[in-house]
Amino acid sequence: MEINRANLRNLFIGYQTAFQNAFAGAPSEYQQIALTVPSTTSKETYPWLGKTTGFREWIGDRVIQNLELHDYTIKNKPFENTVGVNREAIEDDSYGVFSPLMAQLGQDAKEHPDTLVFRLLADGFNQKCYDGQNFFDTDHPVKVGNREVSVSNFQGGTGTAWYLLDLTRVIKPIIFQKRKDYNFVALQDETDENVFMRKEYIYGTDARVNTGFGLWQLAYASKEPLDSQSFNDVYAAMQSLKGDNGNPLGIRPKLLLVPPSLRAAALEVVKAERNAAGATNINRDVVDVLATPRLA
Repeated sequence: MEINRANLRNLFIGYQTAFQNAFAGAPSEYQQIALTVPSTTSKETYPWLGKTTGFREWIGDRVIQNLELHDYTIKNKPFENTVGVNREAIEDDSYGVFSPLMAQLGQDAKEHPDTLVFRLLADGFNQKCYDGQNFFDTDHPVKVGNREVSVSNFQGGTGTAWYLLDLTRVIKPIIFQKRKDYNFVALQDETDENVFMRKEYIYGTDARVNTGFGLWQLAYASKEPLDSQSFNDVYAAMQSLKGDNGNPLGIRPKLLLVPPSLRAAALEVVKAERNAAGATNINRDVVDVLATPRLA
């Protein structure tokens, strides 16, 4: 191919199309457990985390729910993924063989939020949330009247972790914050240093995003063996959670999230028609199951 501005522009459009088509068609799972929040600055603070709203009978004046302020902040981070194409490949009309690579960039971009979201969830035993405790912990501080009590969202154990999540609310267990969306860019002008000095055309994608924790009350973790008893205990513990006012939070677990190694156990607990003893499985279809390689 003759190297000129028009042909290079057409080459960019072709590569960009491959990127966009792959991005649109790639699977993604993070939306199930994460709330996507647009960002307009380098960081966002979530002062409302830790408080939930609720109705009361209207007697007299309205009672304004003064939400306790927290300084939980998520800072946006830049991410990039870049490849190079040798100029001689363009001149020799071999540029078409690089289209799958550009498509792979698109798939990588689509799946990148999955990597960030599930990695953060899995590290919830070591990373703090809005109340200063680890996201999965046994002593989250909750006010009951004038006193503070400790509340747990971790069953304990030392085995492979599994998770039960309430995904019925606007707020989700994880926040995916997006400052700049994934886009396809290039350095392919003859005057670009990479072309002039190294005969290399550069194509890539970048974004400014990050993840953080939402409400710990919507997620419960366990490292106990996954069976009917441990599942029932976690399910009951979640539904028993109360807010600062002492009223039930109305938690409704909807997703059993597991790594691939626990897929069979998860399906046996909540999808099998009968249990190991042959009796009717009372937990059948009470929640959905997601076994993701992101937790492997």
